[in-house]
Amino acid sequence: MKSMTGYGEGSHHARGTKISVQVRSVNHRHLDLQLRVPREYLLFEEEIRKIMRNKISRGRVDLFINRLPAGRQSRKLELDVELLGQYLSTIKDAKKKFQLAGAIEASLLSQVPDLFHIREVEVQPANERRGLFIALETALQKLEQSREREGRQLKADMQSQINHLKKITMALSERAREIATKSAIAAGDGECSPRAEKEASDVGNLKGDINEEVVRLKSHVAALAAVIREKEPVGKKIDFMLQEVQRELNTIGSKIPHLPVVELVLEGKERVEKIREQTQNIE
Repeated sequence: MKSMTGYGEGSHHARGTKISVQVRSVNHRHLDLQLRVPREYLLFEEEIRKIMRNKISRGRVDLFINRLPAGRQSRKLELDVELLGQYLSTIKDAKKKFQLAGAIEASLLSQVPDLFHIREVEVQPANERRGLFIALETALQKLEQSREREGRQLKADMQSQINHLKKITMALSERAREIATKSAIAAGDGECSPRAEKEASDVGNLKGDINEEVVRLKSHVAALAAVIREKEPVGKKIDFMLQEVQRELNTIGSKIPHLPVVELVLEGKERVEKIREQTQNIE
């Protein structure tokens, strides 16, 4: 069992570039992937989504990828050698023609327009692909560990609530037997004491027995206990089983509006609601 809430990060150096990946997940009814990818890695976006879909089945997942070239290698200062040659040639011709004195200083170059320009270094994404997916795999592994850690805590709490449901079901089973016996007495089947007759009259107007509902309730609670032990995503299964448990409790409460039964039904519904709240966090 895994929670839908978690965090993981990973990084890798590839050809002088540091690639870092951060991934965060929170509750969501379905799988919702939100990616923030540098333009250099846009061609890998669909491949990244496919990997994430294979590892995560439910939740809103935010993925952030940062690319930081070491030593600012993304920009390069270049000298226009051909233009410089033209400047020097022209200056020499001018000195000769007009008999000008003085040497050409290197500092003069910084004053020449358009002699220097900054060029963006062309990135070869294929050279960084392996580093990117190593960082991604590390981040996703840590995310899964985080989700499993919280999932164990949720599972322990849900198991506790299910144990309470089992006790409530056993108590309802005992009440069902008592009611069946008293109903028989109220119908005049068999000899009984005056006190037993008085108790039997209290349930004489009930709509029917609840044995079938209690049997189904036991089955659903047992199935619920088995589901939370599964390793695959179980959130939707738990939702379904809780609906079945809730249905049987509602039917029992409707059939037997007898205070001891009603109290057990209300307690059962409370346990169901607590499990349902935890299920909102389960993948």
